Amino acid sequence: MRSSGVVGVMTMLSRILGLVRDVVIANFFGASDSADAFFVAFKIPNFLRRLFAEGAFSQAFVPVLSEYRERRAFADVQHLVGSVAGTLGVVLLVVTLLAIWGAPVVTTLFAPGFSDQPAKFALAAQMLQITFPYLMLISLTAFAGAILNSYGRFAVPAVTPVLLNISLIASAYFLAPLFDEPVVGLAWGVLMAGALQLAFQLPFLRHLKLLPKPVWGWRDEGVQRILKLMLPAMFGVSVAQINLLLDTVLASFLQSGSVSWLYYSDRLSELPLGVFGIAISTVILPSLSRKHANASADAFARTLDWAFRMVLLIGLPSALALILLAEPLLITLFKYGALTERDIAMAAMSLRAYGCGLLAFMLIKVLAPGYFSRQDTKTPVKIAVQAMAANMVFNLVLIWPLQHVGLALATSLSAFLNAGLLLRGLLKEGVFVWQPGWGLLIGRLMLALTVLAGLILWLTPAEGDWFAGDVWWRAMTMLLVVVAGVVGYFGTLLLTGMRIRDFRAE
Repeated sequence: MRSSGVVGVMTMLSRILGLVRDVVIANFFGASDSADAFFVAFKIPNFLRRLFAEGAFSQAFVPVLSEYRERRAFADVQHLVGSVAGTLGVVLLVVTLLAIWGAPVVTTLFAPGFSDQPAKFALAAQMLQITFPYLMLISLTAFAGAILNSYGRFAVPAVTPVLLNISLIASAYFLAPLFDEPVVGLAWGVLMAGALQLAFQLPFLRHLKLLPKPVWGWRDEGVQRILKLMLPAMFGVSVAQINLLLDTVLASFLQSGSVSWLYYSDRLSELPLGVFGIAISTVILPSLSRKHANASADAFARTLDWAFRMVLLIGLPSALALILLAEPLLITLFKYGALTERDIAMAAMSLRAYGCGLLAFMLIKVLAPGYFSRQDTKTPVKIAVQAMAANMVFNLVLIWPLQHVGLALATSLSAFLNAGLLLRGLLKEGVFVWQPGWGLLIGRLMLALTVLAGLILWLTPAEGDWFAGDVWWRAMTMLLVVVAGVVGYFGTLLLTGMRIRDFRAE
Protein backbone atom coordinates (compact mmCIF):
# COMPACT_ATOMS: atom_id res chain seq x y z
CA MET A 1 0.00 0.00 0.00
CA ARG A 2 2.92 2.34 0.72
CA SER A 3 4.23 1.88 -2.84
CA SER A 4 0.77 2.58 -4.26
CA GLY A 5 0.63 5.69 -2.10
CA VAL A 6 3.96 6.94 -3.44
CA VAL A 7 2.86 6.38 -7.02
CA GLY A 8 -0.53 7.92 -6.27
CA VAL A 9 0.93 11.09 -4.74
CA MET A 10 3.39 11.59 -7.58
CA THR A 11 0.72 10.87 -10.15
CA MET A 12 -1.64 13.26 -8.37
CA LEU A 13 0.94 16.02 -8.77
CA SER A 14 1.20 15.19 -12.45
CA ARG A 15 -2.57 15.08 -12.92
CA ILE A 16 -3.08 18.39 -11.12
CA LEU A 17 -0.57 20.00 -13.46
CA GLY A 18 -2.32 18.20 -16.29
CA LEU A 19 -5.56 19.91 -15.33
CA VAL A 20 -3.72 23.25 -15.19
CA ARG A 21 -2.40 22.47 -18.66
CA ASP A 22 -5.92 21.78 -19.94
CA VAL A 23 -7.23 24.94 -18.30
CA VAL A 24 -4.55 26.92 -20.15
CA ILE A 25 -5.35 25.20 -23.47
CA ALA A 26 -9.07 25.75 -22.98
CA ASN A 27 -8.44 29.41 -22.16
CA PHE A 28 -6.35 29.98 -25.30
CA PHE A 29 -8.08 27.71 -27.82
CA GLY A 30 -11.47 26.60 -26.38
CA ALA A 31 -13.25 24.01 -28.55
CA SER A 32 -12.27 25.60 -31.87
CA ASP A 33 -11.19 23.93 -35.12
CA SER A 34 -7.54 24.53 -34.23
CA ALA A 35 -8.07 22.87 -30.82
CA ASP A 36 -9.71 19.89 -32.51
CA ALA A 37 -6.72 19.64 -34.89
CA PHE A 38 -4.20 19.73 -32.03
CA PHE A 39 -6.05 17.16 -29.95
CA VAL A 40 -6.01 14.75 -32.90
CA ALA A 41 -2.30 15.41 -33.59
CA PHE A 42 -1.55 14.84 -29.90
CA LYS A 43 -3.90 11.89 -29.42
CA ILE A 44 -2.39 9.78 -32.19
CA PRO A 45 1.13 9.40 -30.72
CA ASN A 46 -0.31 9.52 -27.20
CA PHE A 47 -2.68 6.68 -28.02
CA LEU A 48 0.12 4.62 -29.57
CA ARG A 49 2.28 5.36 -26.53
CA ARG A 50 -0.37 3.98 -24.20
CA LEU A 51 -1.06 1.05 -26.49
CA PHE A 52 2.54 -0.03 -27.17
CA ALA A 53 4.73 1.49 -24.47
CA GLU A 54 2.73 1.75 -21.25
CA GLY A 55 0.30 -0.94 -22.34
CA ALA A 56 1.54 -3.90 -24.33
CA PHE A 57 5.27 -3.39 -23.91
CA SER A 58 5.25 -2.86 -20.16
CA GLN A 59 2.88 -5.75 -19.56
CA ALA A 60 5.13 -8.04 -21.61
CA PHE A 61 8.50 -6.68 -20.47
CA VAL A 62 7.98 -6.51 -16.69
CA PRO A 63 7.14 -10.23 -16.17
CA VAL A 64 10.16 -11.31 -18.26
CA LEU A 65 12.44 -8.84 -16.47
CA SER A 66 11.10 -10.01 -13.08
CA GLU A 67 11.84 -13.62 -14.01
CA TYR A 68 15.39 -12.69 -15.06
CA ARG A 69 15.85 -10.91 -11.71
CA GLU A 70 14.64 -13.92 -9.71
CA ARG A 71 16.32 -16.72 -11.64
CA ARG A 72 19.33 -15.36 -13.51
CA ALA A 73 22.56 -13.48 -12.95
CA PHE A 74 22.68 -9.67 -12.97
CA ALA A 75 24.78 -9.77 -16.17
CA ASP A 76 21.86 -11.52 -17.91
CA VAL A 77 19.54 -8.76 -16.75
CA GLN A 78 21.91 -6.13 -18.19
CA HIS A 79 22.10 -8.02 -21.47
CA LEU A 80 18.30 -8.22 -21.67
CA VAL A 81 17.96 -4.48 -21.00
CA GLY A 82 20.52 -3.63 -23.70
CA SER A 83 18.95 -5.96 -26.27
CA VAL A 84 15.46 -4.63 -25.64
CA ALA A 85 16.66 -1.02 -25.77
CA GLY A 86 18.43 -1.50 -29.10
CA THR A 87 15.62 -3.45 -30.74
CA LEU A 88 12.88 -1.16 -29.45
CA GLY A 89 14.83 1.95 -30.47
CA VAL A 90 15.33 0.82 -34.07
CA VAL A 91 11.70 -0.24 -34.50
CA LEU A 92 10.44 3.04 -33.06
CA LEU A 93 12.75 5.07 -35.30
CA VAL A 94 11.47 3.32 -38.43
CA VAL A 95 7.83 3.75 -37.38
CA THR A 96 8.41 7.43 -36.58
CA LEU A 97 10.06 8.19 -39.94
CA LEU A 98 7.26 6.43 -41.83
CA ALA A 99 4.59 8.33 -39.87
CA ILE A 100 6.25 11.70 -40.50
CA TRP A 101 6.50 10.93 -44.22
CA GLY A 102 2.87 9.73 -44.38
CA ALA A 103 1.32 12.21 -41.94
CA PRO A 104 -1.64 13.04 -44.24
CA VAL A 105 -2.46 9.33 -44.56
CA VAL A 106 -2.22 8.80 -40.79
CA THR A 107 -4.43 11.84 -40.19
CA THR A 108 -7.01 10.49 -42.64
CA LEU A 109 -6.94 7.14 -40.87
CA PHE A 110 -7.48 8.56 -37.38
CA ALA A 111 -9.68 11.59 -38.21
CA PRO A 112 -11.40 10.85 -41.54
CA GLY A 113 -14.08 13.42 -40.84
CA PHE A 114 -11.50 16.21 -41.21
CA SER A 115 -11.12 15.44 -44.92
CA ASP A 116 -14.11 17.66 -45.70
CA GLN A 117 -12.44 20.59 -43.92
CA PRO A 118 -9.15 21.23 -45.82
CA ALA A 119 -7.70 23.85 -43.45
CA LYS A 120 -8.42 21.79 -40.35
CA PHE A 121 -7.03 18.65 -41.99
CA ALA A 122 -3.84 20.37 -43.16
CA LEU A 123 -3.23 21.84 -39.71
CA ALA A 124 -3.69 18.45 -38.03
CA ALA A 125 -1.30 16.76 -40.50
CA GLN A 126 1.29 19.51 -40.06
CA MET A 127 1.21 19.19 -36.28
CA LEU A 128 1.30 15.40 -36.46
CA GLN A 129 4.69 15.61 -38.19
CA ILE A 130 5.93 17.54 -35.16
CA THR A 131 4.25 15.46 -32.44
CA PHE A 132 4.79 11.94 -33.75
CA PRO A 133 8.47 11.66 -32.67
CA TYR A 134 7.07 12.00 -29.16
CA LEU A 135 6.02 8.34 -29.53
CA MET A 136 9.64 7.21 -29.86
CA LEU A 137 10.87 9.35 -26.98
CA ILE A 138 8.06 8.53 -24.58
CA SER A 139 8.17 4.81 -25.41
CA LEU A 140 11.83 4.74 -24.43
CA THR A 141 10.85 6.67 -21.31
CA ALA A 142 8.24 4.00 -20.52
CA PHE A 143 10.91 1.33 -21.05
CA ALA A 144 13.15 3.07 -18.53
CA GLY A 145 10.22 3.49 -16.15
CA ALA A 146 9.35 -0.21 -16.35
CA ILE A 147 12.89 -1.07 -15.24
CA LEU A 148 12.71 1.38 -12.35
CA ASN A 149 9.29 0.07 -11.26
CA SER A 150 10.59 -3.51 -11.31
CA TYR A 151 13.31 -2.47 -8.90
CA GLY A 152 10.91 -0.65 -6.58
CA ARG A 153 11.81 2.88 -7.76
CA PHE A 154 8.18 3.89 -8.30
CA ALA A 155 8.42 7.62 -7.59
CA VAL A 156 10.65 8.59 -10.54
CA PRO A 157 8.44 7.17 -13.35
CA ALA A 158 5.33 8.48 -11.58
CA VAL A 159 6.59 12.08 -11.43
CA THR A 160 8.05 12.10 -14.96
CA PRO A 161 4.76 13.11 -16.70
CA VAL A 162 4.96 16.43 -14.83
CA LEU A 163 7.50 17.50 -17.44
CA LEU A 164 4.95 17.11 -20.24
CA ASN A 165 2.48 19.35 -18.46
CA ILE A 166 5.10 21.99 -17.65
CA SER A 167 6.30 21.94 -21.25
CA LEU A 168 2.81 22.41 -22.70
CA ILE A 169 1.91 25.19 -20.25
CA ALA A 170 5.14 27.03 -21.09
CA SER A 171 4.57 26.48 -24.81
CA ALA A 172 1.07 27.95 -24.65
CA TYR A 173 2.40 31.13 -23.07
CA PHE A 174 5.78 31.57 -24.76
CA LEU A 175 5.91 29.52 -27.98
CA ALA A 176 2.34 29.83 -29.30
CA PRO A 177 2.54 33.63 -29.85
CA LEU A 178 5.57 33.12 -32.13
CA PHE A 179 3.59 31.18 -34.76
CA ASP A 180 1.10 32.40 -37.35
CA GLU A 181 -1.11 29.53 -36.19
CA PRO A 182 -0.52 29.69 -32.40
CA VAL A 183 -1.65 26.14 -31.70
CA VAL A 184 1.45 24.84 -33.54
CA GLY A 185 3.47 26.00 -30.53
CA LEU A 186 1.74 23.31 -28.48
CA ALA A 187 2.90 20.66 -30.95
CA TRP A 188 6.52 21.71 -30.43
CA GLY A 189 5.89 21.61 -26.68
CA VAL A 190 4.89 17.95 -26.98
CA LEU A 191 8.12 17.10 -28.79
CA MET A 192 10.30 18.92 -26.26
CA ALA A 193 8.49 17.16 -23.41
CA GLY A 194 9.38 13.75 -24.82
CA ALA A 195 13.08 14.59 -24.85
CA LEU A 196 12.96 16.00 -21.31
CA GLN A 197 11.14 12.97 -19.91
CA LEU A 198 13.62 10.50 -21.37
CA ALA A 199 16.65 12.49 -20.20
CA PHE A 200 15.18 12.72 -16.68
CA GLN A 201 15.05 8.91 -16.25
CA LEU A 202 18.57 8.07 -17.42
CA PRO A 203 20.57 9.05 -14.28
CA PHE A 204 18.38 6.77 -12.17
CA LEU A 205 19.04 3.84 -14.48
CA ARG A 206 22.75 4.57 -14.23
CA HIS A 207 22.47 4.41 -10.44
CA LEU A 208 21.00 0.88 -10.75
CA LYS A 209 23.82 -0.03 -13.20
CA LEU A 210 21.11 -0.69 -15.79
CA LEU A 211 21.68 2.21 -18.16
CA PRO A 212 21.25 0.35 -21.47
CA LYS A 213 24.07 -0.30 -23.90
CA PRO A 214 21.76 -0.74 -26.91
CA VAL A 215 22.42 -3.67 -29.24
CA TRP A 216 20.28 -5.12 -32.00
CA GLY A 217 18.77 -8.17 -30.33
CA TRP A 218 15.85 -9.29 -32.44
CA ARG A 219 16.82 -12.97 -32.07
CA ASP A 220 17.68 -12.71 -28.36
CA GLU A 221 15.72 -15.22 -26.28
CA GLY A 222 14.33 -12.59 -23.90
CA VAL A 223 13.39 -10.20 -26.72
CA GLN A 224 11.55 -12.98 -28.55
CA ARG A 225 9.60 -13.87 -25.43
CA ILE A 226 8.65 -10.23 -24.92
CA LEU A 227 7.52 -9.93 -28.55
CA LYS A 228 5.36 -13.04 -28.28
CA LEU A 229 3.73 -11.64 -25.16
CA MET A 230 3.49 -8.11 -26.52
CA LEU A 231 1.56 -8.63 -29.74
CA PRO A 232 -1.63 -9.98 -28.13
CA ALA A 233 -1.16 -7.73 -25.10
CA MET A 234 -1.65 -4.71 -27.37
CA PHE A 235 -5.33 -5.60 -27.40
CA GLY A 236 -5.67 -7.10 -23.94
CA VAL A 237 -4.48 -4.11 -21.93
CA SER A 238 -5.45 -1.19 -24.12
CA VAL A 239 -9.05 -1.77 -25.12
CA ALA A 240 -10.17 1.37 -23.28
CA GLN A 241 -7.62 3.44 -25.23
CA ILE A 242 -8.65 1.88 -28.54
CA ASN A 243 -12.27 2.64 -27.75
CA LEU A 244 -11.42 6.25 -26.87
CA LEU A 245 -9.58 6.61 -30.17
CA LEU A 246 -12.55 5.18 -32.05
CA ASP A 247 -14.60 7.86 -30.31
CA THR A 248 -12.25 10.47 -31.80
CA VAL A 249 -12.52 8.95 -35.27
CA LEU A 250 -16.32 8.97 -35.19
CA ALA A 251 -16.45 12.37 -33.47
CA SER A 252 -14.52 13.86 -36.40
CA PHE A 253 -17.71 13.33 -38.45
CA LEU A 254 -19.89 15.15 -35.91
CA GLN A 255 -20.38 18.88 -35.40
CA SER A 256 -17.35 21.06 -34.79
CA GLY A 257 -16.23 20.93 -31.18
CA SER A 258 -17.14 17.27 -30.60
CA VAL A 259 -13.50 16.14 -30.45
CA SER A 260 -12.74 18.85 -27.89
CA TRP A 261 -15.80 18.09 -25.77
CA LEU A 262 -14.79 14.46 -25.55
CA TYR A 263 -11.20 15.47 -24.78
CA TYR A 264 -12.08 17.75 -21.86
CA SER A 265 -14.50 15.24 -20.33
CA ASP A 266 -12.07 12.36 -20.83
CA ARG A 267 -9.33 14.36 -19.12
CA LEU A 268 -11.43 14.77 -15.98
CA SER A 269 -12.36 11.08 -15.89
CA GLU A 270 -8.66 10.27 -16.34
CA LEU A 271 -7.75 12.01 -13.07
CA PRO A 272 -8.95 9.29 -10.65
CA LEU A 273 -8.05 6.58 -13.17
CA GLY A 274 -4.50 7.86 -13.48
CA VAL A 275 -3.94 8.63 -9.82
CA PHE A 276 -5.38 5.45 -8.33
CA GLY A 277 -6.13 2.84 -11.01
CA ILE A 278 -2.81 3.08 -12.79
CA ALA A 279 -0.95 3.52 -9.46
CA ILE A 280 -2.32 0.23 -8.13
CA SER A 281 -1.70 -1.51 -11.47
CA THR A 282 1.87 -0.21 -11.61
CA VAL A 283 2.62 -1.62 -8.17
CA ILE A 284 0.89 -5.00 -8.42
CA LEU A 285 2.28 -6.10 -11.81
CA PRO A 286 5.89 -6.64 -10.65
CA SER A 287 4.56 -7.99 -7.32
CA LEU A 288 2.29 -10.51 -9.06
CA SER A 289 5.06 -11.45 -11.49
CA ARG A 290 7.44 -12.25 -8.63
CA LYS A 291 4.80 -14.23 -6.75
CA HIS A 292 3.99 -16.23 -9.86
CA ALA A 293 7.70 -16.87 -10.47
CA ASN A 294 7.98 -18.10 -6.87
CA ALA A 295 4.80 -20.22 -7.16
CA SER A 296 3.06 -18.30 -4.33
CA ALA A 297 -0.55 -18.93 -5.38
CA ASP A 298 -2.19 -17.83 -2.12
CA ALA A 299 -0.22 -14.59 -1.97
CA PHE A 300 -1.04 -13.99 -5.64
CA ALA A 301 -4.79 -14.34 -4.95
CA ARG A 302 -4.63 -12.09 -1.88
CA THR A 303 -2.85 -9.37 -3.87
CA LEU A 304 -5.54 -9.41 -6.57
CA ASP A 305 -8.29 -9.27 -3.95
CA TRP A 306 -6.55 -6.35 -2.23
CA ALA A 307 -6.30 -4.48 -5.55
CA PHE A 308 -10.01 -5.07 -6.27
CA ARG A 309 -10.99 -3.66 -2.89
CA MET A 310 -8.80 -0.61 -3.35
CA VAL A 311 -10.45 0.10 -6.70
CA LEU A 312 -13.92 -0.02 -5.14
CA LEU A 313 -12.82 2.16 -2.23
CA ILE A 314 -11.65 4.93 -4.58
CA GLY A 315 -13.45 4.24 -7.86
CA LEU A 316 -17.04 4.28 -6.59
CA PRO A 317 -16.91 7.72 -4.88
CA SER A 318 -14.87 9.16 -7.76
CA ALA A 319 -17.46 8.03 -10.30
CA LEU A 320 -20.33 9.36 -8.20
CA ALA A 321 -18.61 12.72 -7.78
CA LEU A 322 -17.92 13.06 -11.52
CA ILE A 323 -21.56 12.36 -12.35
CA LEU A 324 -23.01 14.74 -9.74
CA LEU A 325 -20.45 17.54 -10.22
CA ALA A 326 -19.98 17.41 -14.00
CA GLU A 327 -20.93 21.02 -14.80
CA PRO A 328 -19.38 22.62 -11.69
CA LEU A 329 -16.08 20.81 -12.30
CA LEU A 330 -15.93 21.84 -15.95
CA ILE A 331 -16.90 25.43 -15.16
CA THR A 332 -14.35 25.69 -12.35
CA LEU A 333 -11.53 24.29 -14.45
CA PHE A 334 -12.22 25.37 -18.02
CA LYS A 335 -14.83 28.16 -18.27
CA TYR A 336 -12.40 30.97 -19.02
CA GLY A 337 -11.41 32.62 -22.26
CA ALA A 338 -12.50 30.81 -25.42
CA LEU A 339 -14.71 28.06 -23.92
CA THR A 340 -18.46 28.82 -24.09
CA GLU A 341 -21.42 27.85 -21.91
CA ARG A 342 -22.59 25.52 -24.69
CA ASP A 343 -19.18 23.82 -24.66
CA ILE A 344 -19.57 23.24 -20.91
CA ALA A 345 -23.04 21.73 -21.35
CA MET A 346 -21.85 19.42 -24.13
CA ALA A 347 -18.71 18.31 -22.29
CA ALA A 348 -20.70 17.71 -19.08
CA MET A 349 -22.95 15.21 -20.82
CA SER A 350 -20.02 13.14 -22.10
CA LEU A 351 -18.28 13.46 -18.70
CA ARG A 352 -21.27 11.81 -17.03
CA ALA A 353 -21.15 9.04 -19.61
CA TYR A 354 -17.45 8.47 -18.96
CA GLY A 355 -18.08 8.69 -15.22
CA CYS A 356 -20.51 5.77 -15.46
CA GLY A 357 -17.66 3.63 -16.76
CA LEU A 358 -14.89 4.87 -14.46
CA LEU A 359 -15.09 1.87 -12.13
CA ALA A 360 -14.78 -0.50 -15.09
CA PHE A 361 -11.78 1.41 -16.48
CA MET A 362 -10.05 1.08 -13.11
CA LEU A 363 -10.91 -2.60 -12.71
CA ILE A 364 -9.38 -3.40 -16.10
CA LYS A 365 -6.12 -1.84 -14.90
CA VAL A 366 -5.92 -4.23 -11.93
CA LEU A 367 -7.48 -7.36 -13.43
CA ALA A 368 -5.40 -7.47 -16.61
CA PRO A 369 -2.12 -7.87 -14.64
CA GLY A 370 -3.65 -11.07 -13.22
CA TYR A 371 -3.13 -12.53 -16.69
CA PHE A 372 -0.01 -10.74 -17.88
CA SER A 373 1.96 -11.46 -14.71
CA ARG A 374 1.45 -15.16 -15.50
CA GLN A 375 2.54 -14.52 -19.10
CA ASP A 376 -0.96 -15.38 -20.32
CA THR A 377 -1.78 -12.97 -23.12
CA LYS A 378 -4.16 -15.12 -25.16
CA THR A 379 -7.09 -14.86 -22.77
CA PRO A 380 -7.10 -11.05 -22.53
CA VAL A 381 -6.93 -10.88 -26.34
CA LYS A 382 -10.07 -12.94 -26.73
CA ILE A 383 -11.81 -10.75 -24.17
CA ALA A 384 -10.49 -7.60 -25.85
CA VAL A 385 -11.85 -8.63 -29.24
CA GLN A 386 -15.28 -9.20 -27.75
CA ALA A 387 -15.21 -5.85 -25.94
CA MET A 388 -14.07 -3.99 -29.07
CA ALA A 389 -16.78 -5.58 -31.18
CA ALA A 390 -19.36 -4.66 -28.56
CA ASN A 391 -18.03 -1.10 -28.45
CA MET A 392 -18.50 -0.67 -32.18
CA VAL A 393 -22.05 -1.98 -31.96
CA PHE A 394 -22.79 0.36 -29.04
CA ASN A 395 -21.23 3.25 -31.01
CA LEU A 396 -23.38 2.66 -34.07
CA VAL A 397 -26.53 2.30 -31.97
CA LEU A 398 -25.92 5.32 -29.70
CA ILE A 399 -24.18 7.88 -31.94
CA TRP A 400 -27.30 8.83 -33.85
CA PRO A 401 -29.61 9.67 -30.93
CA LEU A 402 -26.91 10.88 -28.52
CA GLN A 403 -24.12 12.22 -30.79
CA HIS A 404 -20.79 12.55 -28.91
CA VAL A 405 -22.43 11.45 -25.64
CA GLY A 406 -23.32 8.15 -27.28
CA LEU A 407 -19.65 7.57 -28.09
CA ALA A 408 -18.64 8.11 -24.46
CA LEU A 409 -21.45 5.89 -23.17
CA ALA A 410 -20.49 3.13 -25.62
CA THR A 411 -16.93 3.22 -24.29
CA SER A 412 -18.19 2.84 -20.72
CA LEU A 413 -20.49 -0.06 -21.57
CA SER A 414 -17.75 -1.95 -23.40
CA ALA A 415 -15.38 -1.33 -20.46
CA PHE A 416 -17.83 -3.07 -18.10
CA LEU A 417 -18.06 -5.99 -20.49
CA ASN A 418 -14.25 -6.16 -20.62
CA ALA A 419 -13.83 -5.99 -16.84
CA GLY A 420 -16.58 -8.54 -16.25
CA LEU A 421 -15.06 -11.08 -18.61
CA LEU A 422 -11.58 -10.57 -17.13
CA LEU A 423 -12.96 -11.17 -13.62
CA ARG A 424 -14.94 -14.23 -14.70
CA GLY A 425 -11.82 -15.74 -16.27
CA LEU A 426 -9.68 -15.19 -13.17
CA LEU A 427 -12.38 -16.72 -10.95
CA LYS A 428 -12.82 -19.69 -13.25
CA GLU A 429 -9.08 -20.41 -13.24
CA GLY A 430 -8.95 -20.15 -9.45
CA VAL A 431 -6.41 -17.32 -9.68
CA PHE A 432 -8.73 -14.76 -8.09
CA VAL A 433 -10.18 -15.97 -4.80
CA TRP A 434 -12.62 -13.83 -2.80
CA GLN A 435 -11.14 -13.20 0.63
CA PRO A 436 -13.26 -12.92 3.83
CA GLY A 437 -15.12 -9.69 4.60
CA TRP A 438 -16.69 -8.73 1.27
CA GLY A 439 -20.27 -8.51 2.54
CA LEU A 440 -19.35 -6.12 5.33
CA LEU A 441 -17.21 -4.06 2.93
CA ILE A 442 -20.06 -3.60 0.42
CA GLY A 443 -22.47 -2.53 3.17
CA ARG A 444 -20.04 0.07 4.49
CA LEU A 445 -19.33 1.40 0.99
CA MET A 446 -23.03 1.78 0.14
CA LEU A 447 -23.68 3.74 3.34
CA ALA A 448 -20.64 5.97 2.77
CA LEU A 449 -21.69 6.63 -0.84
CA THR A 450 -25.16 7.66 0.31
CA VAL A 451 -23.62 10.18 2.71
CA LEU A 452 -21.32 11.44 -0.05
CA ALA A 453 -24.19 11.97 -2.50
CA GLY A 454 -26.25 13.77 0.14
CA LEU A 455 -23.42 16.16 0.99
CA ILE A 456 -22.71 16.96 -2.67
CA LEU A 457 -26.37 17.66 -3.46
CA TRP A 458 -26.79 19.77 -0.30
CA LEU A 459 -23.64 21.89 -0.64
CA THR A 460 -23.48 22.41 -4.43
CA PRO A 461 -24.84 25.82 -5.58
CA ALA A 462 -27.05 26.21 -8.64
CA GLU A 463 -25.40 26.08 -12.08
CA GLY A 464 -26.07 29.78 -12.70
CA ASP A 465 -24.06 30.69 -9.62
CA TRP A 466 -21.06 28.76 -10.96
CA PHE A 467 -21.16 30.69 -14.22
CA ALA A 468 -21.53 34.02 -12.41
CA GLY A 469 -18.80 33.42 -9.85
CA ASP A 470 -15.21 34.48 -10.37
CA VAL A 471 -12.26 32.09 -10.33
CA TRP A 472 -11.67 32.36 -6.58
CA TRP A 473 -15.31 31.82 -5.67
CA ARG A 474 -15.47 28.79 -7.93
CA ALA A 475 -12.25 27.33 -6.56
CA MET A 476 -13.15 27.85 -2.90
CA THR A 477 -16.70 26.55 -3.35
CA MET A 478 -15.48 23.45 -5.18
CA LEU A 479 -12.84 22.90 -2.51
CA LEU A 480 -15.53 23.10 0.18
CA VAL A 481 -17.75 20.56 -1.61
CA VAL A 482 -14.86 18.17 -2.31
CA VAL A 483 -13.39 18.34 1.21
CA ALA A 484 -16.82 17.88 2.78
CA GLY A 485 -17.49 14.92 0.52
CA VAL A 486 -14.15 13.28 1.29
CA VAL A 487 -14.56 13.81 5.04
CA GLY A 488 -18.13 12.53 4.95
CA TYR A 489 -17.24 9.47 2.88
CA PHE A 490 -14.17 8.33 4.81
CA GLY A 491 -15.66 9.48 8.11
CA THR A 492 -18.63 7.16 7.53
CA LEU A 493 -16.27 4.29 6.76
CA LEU A 494 -14.36 4.93 9.99
CA LEU A 495 -17.55 5.19 12.06
CA THR A 496 -18.74 1.86 10.68
CA GLY A 497 -15.56 0.17 11.85
CA MET A 498 -13.24 0.27 8.84
CA ARG A 499 -9.57 0.90 9.59
CA ILE A 500 -6.51 1.67 7.47
CA ARG A 501 -5.02 -1.73 8.35
CA ASP A 502 -7.95 -3.34 6.51
CA PHE A 503 -6.44 -2.13 3.24
CA ARG A 504 -2.80 -2.91 3.81
CA ALA A 505 -1.31 -5.18 1.19
CA GLU A 506 0.89 -8.02 2.33
